[in-house]
Amino acid sequence: MSETAPLVGILGGMGPAATADFYRKLIERTPATRDQDHLRVAIWADPTVPDRARGILGGGADPYPKLLDGAAKLRDLGASIVAMPCNSAHAFLTRLAQDTGLHFVDMVRETAHELADQPHADAGPVALLGARALIASGLYQRQLTEHRIEFVTPAEDEQAALDLAIRHVKEGNFTAASRVAAGVAEGFLERGAGRVLLACTELPIALSDVLATGDPRFIDPTDVLARAVVREFSTARRG
Repeated sequence: MSETAPLVGILGGMGPAATADFYRKLIERTPATRDQDHLRVAIWADPTVPDRARGILGGGADPYPKLLDGAAKLRDLGASIVAMPCNSAHAFLTRLAQDTGLHFVDMVRETAHELADQPHADAGPVALLGARALIASGLYQRQLTEHRIEFVTPAEDEQAALDLAIRHVKEGNFTAASRVAAGVAEGFLERGAGRVLLACTELPIALSDVLATGDPRFIDPTDVLARAVVREFSTARRG
């Protein structure tokens, strides 16, 4: 691949494990037989970005200046396609795209499209599992409603458990994260959910063993984003 190929930017660090998980999936989803077949990538992983939850729900520092600074750094490096492997940070995506002129691949929109296109899409509602701020933002709810996809969201006790699972991943306690997240997901499936949408980039890490089985009921937006970036890269390279 020549140095004139498009440069993919990853605006990450939210959190570091989720960024690493996304880059691994990007590598796995790229058709390649040698190093030179892989995408040119620049990763800006800044874990000092203030908590997106507090930025969305109020009562905390605004994460936008740090997000904008990171996006500008990727733009200055020459990135023409940008992925942001953090669902909650997508609350700021439209503004980031407008302020930087960068082409962001929208993980939320891509995931909703994939859900709508799946066979047996009417086999029970989608269980929307994510961080508290992500649920409060309504990002996925708007997209799912637009595609006429029925969904259910966590009750307070389930949301508290998901917040704990996410925190466990950030702490590096993956075993505890898996146990807690699996309990919530199984509860939704037992109550008739047809699919489980893991709408926080820490949740696919917590449930990596389940995802490794290929269970089609579990939807991983991180993987959806990786495939979308490969598609956008291929389109830009041909253009």
